[in-house]
Amino acid sequence: MKIQRTKNAARNIVFDGALKMMNLLVPFFMRTIILRYLGLEYLGLGGLFRSILSFLNLAELGVGSAMVFSMYKPIAEDDTEAICGLLKLYRTVYRVIGLVIAAIGLSLTPFLNTLIKGDVTADVNLYVLYFMNLGSTVMTYWLFAYKNSLLYAHQRNDVGSKVSMTVHMAEYALKILGLMVFHSYYLYLGIQIIAQIAINICTAWRVTKLYPAYKPTVNLPKEKKLDIARRVRDLFTSNFSAVVSDSADTLVISSFLGLEVLAVYQNYYYIVTSLRGMLDVVGGACMAGIGNSLVCENDEKNYEVLKKLTIMYGWLMALSSAMLLCMFQPFMTIWMGEENLLGLNYVVCFAIYYYSLGMNRLVNMFKDAAGIWRKDRWRPLTAALVNLGLNLATVRWLGLYGVLLSTVIAIAVVQLPWLLHNLFQAVFPRKYLWQYTRMFFGFVLIGIASCAASWFACSFIQLDEWPLLIVSACISFVIPNVILFALFRKNGLFLDLAAQIKNVLLKKVTGKAD
Repeated sequence: MKIQRTKNAARNIVFDGALKMMNLLVPFFMRTIILRYLGLEYLGLGGLFRSILSFLNLAELGVGSAMVFSMYKPIAEDDTEAICGLLKLYRTVYRVIGLVIAAIGLSLTPFLNTLIKGDVTADVNLYVLYFMNLGSTVMTYWLFAYKNSLLYAHQRNDVGSKVSMTVHMAEYALKILGLMVFHSYYLYLGIQIIAQIAINICTAWRVTKLYPAYKPTVNLPKEKKLDIARRVRDLFTSNFSAVVSDSADTLVISSFLGLEVLAVYQNYYYIVTSLRGMLDVVGGACMAGIGNSLVCENDEKNYEVLKKLTIMYGWLMALSSAMLLCMFQPFMTIWMGEENLLGLNYVVCFAIYYYSLGMNRLVNMFKDAAGIWRKDRWRPLTAALVNLGLNLATVRWLGLYGVLLSTVIAIAVVQLPWLLHNLFQAVFPRKYLWQYTRMFFGFVLIGIASCAASWFACSFIQLDEWPLLIVSACISFVIPNVILFALFRKNGLFLDLAAQIKNVLLKKVTGKAD
């Protein structure tokens, strides 16, 4: 069967967007409370634990992505038996993964102190906090995590988003109360663990209600298991690259520069990753639809989908990057105070990093939907090693700036060009490569122009923090939109995309389409 790609994508964007917005605003408020009631070191500790656990999650190897990809074809063909077999395999593998993560996590315990430069606050036991974080991660794999694959493969991410929003609202309220009344980081983590367990159980119950025919009761043929194992093996390099990009920077900063520097860095990084998370809502909402399209449609139709999504992503990235560049310092001054600001060179580097991640995500979305992980296996591994090597080589020389610059180089110089090459060797006809490359890098130039024009206009504004933030937001919102609309107002693909979006939104509001 063909899933309702446009309708599901719109629904996912609405509910995933609402969840991301809540997870952006509330944790932002909570970081402020932690800073006020506990101190800067606690922010650094939280980031350090997240990075360690991200490395441990390499044990997942990409099983989730491989399983979701493996379900696209059975769903399109209404092959219930195959889906049940995939679920059973997924359940078994995730139970093993939980045990592996627990074992590796416990074996790392003696080395915790070496990952932190300087002393840890005397108010907490580093090892107890680590075990609480480790237990939360392990429970995620053991409690029905395999059922989420059905939602992703059917493009029904909105179901999980509704459950998460409901549970997170209660979780955040209790966390804030615990911090303000009891000033307890242990209570904060305990509430987080209970909330994660509740999300897993409630989501599994909703999946069972939606898809009662899918039960983990069928054994897959040996050749199918081997095929999935090969995909998982090839996915490992992608996962390794993502973990190094997101976590190695944190570990290097903590080890060489200390928890306080890490906390200041992560205040900026938190804003970048929150914005990236909002844009990932678009990618996540479209992923299953792209996979379904690649199975059901021809090359020309799929290439048209790629170009339309490039216009949409390119527009969003140019706009959000310009707003990030212009609003970063006024916002951080209001939030954390002038004493916790980084220099302008760091802000520019963060903006470039954010833009590079977004455009890389666009191309990577089609790679993952097509499942060409074997073809692409050396690219992320090479980029990860380049990033890690440059981090270690530059952190003593350039400090925090060297860590940021290393990540940007790994994405912009290694990841993106290589990914484009692989995509047009394995998914799209090579005849489209040069045409699409010009389109892609044309959007990069538009993004640079939008950011430069916005920054130039904002540089003349001399106001206090709040008025400066508001005026900068208005300027950096208007200028990129004006530039992009002037360039694309007569473009056929843009007009078609705008009509599709308008039709979906109109149907959502009125129940009727044009």
